Amino acid sequence: MDLGIAGRHAIVCAASKGLGKACAVSLAREGVSLTILARTKADIEAAATEISAAYGVPVTAVAADVTTPEGRAAILAASPQADILVNNAGGPPRGDFRSFTAEQWMAAVNDNMIAAIELVRALVDGMIERRFGRIVNITSAAVRRPIADLSLSTAARLGLTGYAAGVARQVAQHNVTINNLLPGPFETDRFRGGVASRATASGITYDEQLARQRRAVPAQRVGDPAEFGDACAYLCSRQAGFMTGQNLLLDGGQF
Repeated sequence: MDLGIAGRHAIVCAASKGLGKACAVSLAREGVSLTILARTKADIEAAATEISAAYGVPVTAVAADVTTPEGRAAILAASPQADILVNNAGGPPRGDFRSFTAEQWMAAVNDNMIAAIELVRALVDGMIERRFGRIVNITSAAVRRPIADLSLSTAARLGLTGYAAGVARQVAQHNVTINNLLPGPFETDRFRGGVASRATASGITYDEQLARQRRAVPAQRVGDPAEFGDACAYLCSRQAGFMTGQNLLLDGGQF
């Protein structure tokens, strides 16, 4: 299916690997030019070269930290009139809620809520003027199905979910949509790190813990990031213009 977005331009955050990169790849396949960013210069430049070579679209790499005002300024300087915004940022640490300090709670809110809000605020009026905009926030399945050791992440992402729901309804009349993608277990570095920490806590091997987690998913597997990227591309499509303010859960049937 032609998603009708060839020639559009997208900003994809935290796109050097994992789910962010998968979203960038799926958009590039549809003919979308990209500004992609991550904190590590070598990693994001390598991803830009790879994607551009594979799909023949312009890809600009920006080495920036989206969670800082300076990083967001660099992103917007590189792409001030994006048609598509994919908000993404690394999640805060796991742990017992009793151990988190006030500073850690504030950092989680900044990184996983405020950063996304600031990019939306900077770009949404231009999308309204051009009568096309697609904003996708990558949050977490924990928004629907809270996970005990992810309380920092869950609280911040729930704040972003509430913000997006309200703004989506204000801008829908202008063909600007805002939706959230909620990943469950996908084969990423963060997922593998979680498997390793839980294996250590349980006194079992990594492979044993991985098997446990796979069995907990009705699909009996973890997700392929490419599946997630394609879901993102659909939410950015012309055909998805009547879908806004929604939380699309990809978790293999756990919830």
